[in-house]
Amino acid sequence: MNLNLTDTIKMPDHQLRRQVVDLCRRVGKPLLKLSTKDYVDNGLGHLVKQFDGQAGLVNIEVFNELQHTITGWPGGKPNVDDSTRPERATPYPKRIIVFSPHPDDDVISMGGTIRRLMQQKHDVHIAYETSGNIAVGDEEVRRFMHFTNGFNKIFAEGKDQIITESYHSVKAFLNQKKEGDMDTDKILRMKSLIRRGEARLACEYNGIQSDHIHFLELPFYESGRIEKLPMTEQDVIPVQKLLAEIQPHQIYVAADLADPHGTHRKCTDAVLAAIDEEKKAGAQWLHDCRVWMYRGAWAEWDVADIEMCVPMSPEEVREKRNAILRHQSQMESAPFMGDDERLFWQRAEDRNRNTAKRYDDLGLACYEAMEAFVEYKI
Repeated sequence: MNLNLTDTIKMPDHQLRRQVVDLCRRVGKPLLKLSTKDYVDNGLGHLVKQFDGQAGLVNIEVFNELQHTITGWPGGKPNVDDSTRPERATPYPKRIIVFSPHPDDDVISMGGTIRRLMQQKHDVHIAYETSGNIAVGDEEVRRFMHFTNGFNKIFAEGKDQIITESYHSVKAFLNQKKEGDMDTDKILRMKSLIRRGEARLACEYNGIQSDHIHFLELPFYESGRIEKLPMTEQDVIPVQKLLAEIQPHQIYVAADLADPHGTHRKCTDAVLAAIDEEKKAGAQWLHDCRVWMYRGAWAEWDVADIEMCVPMSPEEVREKRNAILRHQSQMESAPFMGDDERLFWQRAEDRNRNTAKRYDDLGLACYEAMEAFVEYKI
């Protein structure tokens, strides 16, 4: 079983688009205003020659190509001609799995798209691949333990011995814990519960039912440290089992490989390996399935690579932010924010607005923000 498939991901070969978009940036013009002189002066005169010597034909070709990446129907629009749309019209509604490496990557990277898919009545499942427990600060554990202890005193007159003992043992451990010390198994499980609760709140806000939320807790992550365990077939099995059960028409996976701790890469490898195993087993559902790769938490797709772009209004941006804010433990107190001082909701909004601005700069429709995707060819 190949467990390093992200090393072989091929980016789309949009050479004409890439060259023309880069030319727009250099000369500071939108697509439809590029002249033959612009092409010739920047060493791209050969492109104009390929289009009967007319710069306007090159411009229109790339403009239409980019225009067709924009869709308000990420699951496909039913009962319409889908020949120029990024997603097919049928089947409708679609069964969809969104794989999220941590319990917040889904809403950070494609929260607007998830809400759109739900509004358009698709059958959306969210699969959280890791517990995300090491990214929960100790103060969050203290807060929940104080609540649990207080709940016990108010409603059980302090008689629940398990709660009382746990409260004191956790409090004692955290009081003497030093930087670099590993958490106990009990505390790690508590941190996992905190992240599960936040993920459920965000899903509930987006209208996703509890039986459509899946916590896979892949074993490679459960080292209790920043350094993770090697990925094995045991990380692929639960992903493959879920795929075989749901048999989705759409799969969304993280391709945010800039994640400094490598969790995103391993999680995406697990999904791609599971798809490969299903393919080897002759799974028929794969013939009617597309895989879309998203980014957003740590980086964003270049416009030249984007194959589907979902626009958002100012209200939809705010709704996406509200879902991200459900992950309270990952706000100011999150241990692993990286070198970027912005909070995750701020990063997401800045990247989504920047994608919209780049489309606007090229002379396409001007939106408040956009979430971008690239198709992974199965």
